[in-house]
Amino acid sequence: MRTKGVRIYGVKDLRLEEFELPPMGEDEMTATIYTDSICMSTYKVAIMGKENKRVPEDIDRNPILIGHEFCGVITGIGEKWKDKYQIGQRFVMQTSLNVKGSLAAPGFSFPYVGGDATHIVIPNIVMERDCIIKYEGSSWFRGCMAEPMGCIGAGFDGCYHVDPETREHRMGISPGGAMAILGGCGPMGLGCIDYALHCDNHPRLVVVTDVNEERLARAKRIFTKEKADKQGVRLEFLNSARSDVYAELMRLSPEGYQDVFNMTPVASVAELADQILANDGCHMFFAGPTDQNLRAKINLYNVHYAGTHTIGVTGGTLHSMKHCVEMMSAGQLHPEVMITHIGGLDAVVDTTLNLPSIPGGKKLIYNQIRLPLTALTDFEALGKSDPMFRQLDEIVKANDMLWCEEAEQVLMQQALPI
Repeated sequence: MRTKGVRIYGVKDLRLEEFELPPMGEDEMTATIYTDSICMSTYKVAIMGKENKRVPEDIDRNPILIGHEFCGVITGIGEKWKDKYQIGQRFVMQTSLNVKGSLAAPGFSFPYVGGDATHIVIPNIVMERDCIIKYEGSSWFRGCMAEPMGCIGAGFDGCYHVDPETREHRMGISPGGAMAILGGCGPMGLGCIDYALHCDNHPRLVVVTDVNEERLARAKRIFTKEKADKQGVRLEFLNSARSDVYAELMRLSPEGYQDVFNMTPVASVAELADQILANDGCHMFFAGPTDQNLRAKINLYNVHYAGTHTIGVTGGTLHSMKHCVEMMSAGQLHPEVMITHIGGLDAVVDTTLNLPSIPGGKKLIYNQIRLPLTALTDFEALGKSDPMFRQLDEIVKANDMLWCEEAEQVLMQQALPI
């Protein structure tokens, strides 16, 4: 079977190629991929090449498929797995395999399984780790959003607080506590807000900061105070470029914050997170840096006497991703808030290499079509000469400028095949 996919050969050397997949083994499966969202982790792979801890040393000779936030359908099943999976089953994949002693993951480490391809071969290790998750949703785009939402869920699960008497670690955010989300109006920050408002142990206060007024305005439009109030959460937004952000944060929660999510790998932001922690406060350093020597000052006096602590997570877990799929199925999570651009498989290389300089949120790729990366806000102008974009513009405007299943169906029916 032939596939079209984007592979990495070295630093900034991404290539969209057509090539032959190997025959499926008796312990493997094959699949067709319909959507993949481009993650900043993939950009880091592109600019680091084999220096990335998940990427093999020999990619110049044995390139790997990129993309790890994908949704597809099973098309072939080896004899070993015929009793567990079904042809035609929609799925998402937990790509953090968490194999002891290895960081290997689809989209980072394997030659024939990755999200930026039309067809893939799934190796045995993925099924052995039970990382194929059944997806029963009717839209492809929500499926591929399960991976980033699962990472967010893992961040919430990874926070902890300590019982002052027993010293037992109580996992998860502090129920009814105060939470700050610093740099929180990017795509993962928006997902974090969504999760905070709808998780079972939600905080009573969520304060979101960002330096970009346009991103803040969009976040405020999506997550109104009225909607947050209905969930029992007070929601506030701060432009940290226009205010004394430390003073404003402490004004909103004078005792400090039980949980602080840091969505940007900047030393000054990490130091701010440390400064606003309440007693037993947990700083979740969520954003993965590319600088292997990134350092920030922390208050060790508070570490000792106030029990403040900093932790980090990389990737999701099987549990967190399954839980997010369940929450999406129940209508509790709305990952479409993260999406600001759509494109075809032919847009992957340029989008990935330029990801930090492209404004907006998640860049959603439809693998079976050909389409330049296009912002939802550009639909109106494009629609003046293109009937498909005119129709898409009408649909997203009727949906509060959010991508939706109706728009997806129009795109997949009318766009050029890859």
